[in-house]
Amino acid sequence: QVQLVESGGGLVQAGGSRRLSCVCSGSIFSIYTMGWYRQTPGKQRELVARITTIGNTDYTDSVKGRFTISRDTAKNTVYLQMNSLKPEDTAAYYCAADYRAYRYWGQGTQVTVSS
Repeated sequence: QVQLVESGGGLVQAGGSRRLSCVCSGSIFSIYTMGWYRQTPGKQRELVARITTIGNTDYTDSVKGRFTISRDTAKNTVYLQMNSLKPEDTAAYYCAADYRAYRYWGQGTQVTVSS
């Protein structure tokens, strides 16, 4: 069973930076496409960034140029470097691991950006 544990959330001022981490255990990390999603109350969870097994990435338009997703296979970890944060980036951020028809979720970590 895949387990995903996020960390790195917290309170940050607008314009600041934060790095989220997600450690994967219980399976072979390298086979998963990894993604970061976010959700605010009353809204659907949305994809923020995704990285494939060979390192291809894509981002939602609102974070392009500010966020960077990366993965370290040796550490079974995926990162989300968030720069130039805005109040509208405030959300619960979730890590996800995709393999074929399966998707596994972490428990989430809250990021709050103050103006």
